[in-house]
Amino acid sequence: MNKLVCSSLVLLGAACSHQAMAQSQVTIYGIIDTGVVYTTNANAAGNSAIKMPSLTASFPSRLGFKGTEDLGGGLQAMFVLESGFAVDTGGMGQGNRLFGRQSFVGLKNNYGAIMLGRQVNMTYLVTAKSDVMGPNIFSISSIDSYIPNARSDNAIGYLGTFSGVTVGATYSFGRDTSTAGGASATGCAGEVAGNAKACRQVTAMLAYDSQSFGVSSSYDIMYGNTGAANGLTSSDNTDQRVTLNGYAMLGSTKIGMGVMDRKTRAAAAVNTDSDLYYLGFSTPFSAALVLDAQVARLNIKGSANKSTLSVARLTYNLSKRTALYTSVGYMKNAGTAAIPLDVGGTVGAGMNQFGVMTGVRHTF
Repeated sequence: MNKLVCSSLVLLGAACSHQAMAQSQVTIYGIIDTGVVYTTNANAAGNSAIKMPSLTASFPSRLGFKGTEDLGGGLQAMFVLESGFAVDTGGMGQGNRLFGRQSFVGLKNNYGAIMLGRQVNMTYLVTAKSDVMGPNIFSISSIDSYIPNARSDNAIGYLGTFSGVTVGATYSFGRDTSTAGGASATGCAGEVAGNAKACRQVTAMLAYDSQSFGVSSSYDIMYGNTGAANGLTSSDNTDQRVTLNGYAMLGSTKIGMGVMDRKTRAAAAVNTDSDLYYLGFSTPFSAALVLDAQVARLNIKGSANKSTLSVARLTYNLSKRTALYTSVGYMKNAGTAAIPLDVGGTVGAGMNQFGVMTGVRHTF
């Protein structure tokens, strides 16, 4: 009798374990992407540079873990842990964070998803379909380094899609805890007693997508505090971006465009009012060969400083996971503008810059 009871308990335990495993799913994924880039006028002396980039290639390299658990009644628990890294050195990205690209847990159902933790905000998401170059080494990310780094620490996020309409928002209690420097580490931890505005950030997005076209708009405002980078050294200082974006499908060719208006109210020396425009297309020549091209222009209002980017990228897909590509770009800087062609690169003030990169990308 005891053997029968024990056998029954073992079978029941195995069945329960199988059911629990069937209700949960964890995925490991990633991108490894690098190559060699050449740029002219990489310093004030006009010298050229050849290097293996750290920040991005055609896409930033990453390693991620994501999972869901079915809680019943259409409700799911979910999490994402995603680490960015530099292929050339093996170092961690996003301000030396272990999971700097994303680190959140949340719940989702038919009414949308609520997420808690470090997450991409709406400025990151809003250009996903209209910006055909994405975070390419030569792209609008070179002009505004915040675009590929639009993430918020200590954030509550919401994202939901209803009949083609997507609504999203994030609210951060302290937008950036890292002091490592750079666009992804601006030293504004926030969560300060007695100062509700210190290092807060609010972003919002409204988008509509159909099979033939889509439009989207976003709002993003971040507040500063003592010691924060980019002149936002007071909670009264702000950096605000508003975007309007769109795309249309002409057969298999995508046309994408957008504008980003930015206003910075900080220390007098870094107050800015600018517009960034971009227009591009993506067309497949075959299932394996794809051409992407884009023109972008940054207009600093009330200044002679203007920058115009022209870039083209040809990608040959060896398989669904592996691709070879070459990017060619040209940045024209007017006035004393010194915006480099390549993300994370350098250029002499007022100098134009030509560059080319060839690389390989593998996803898993």
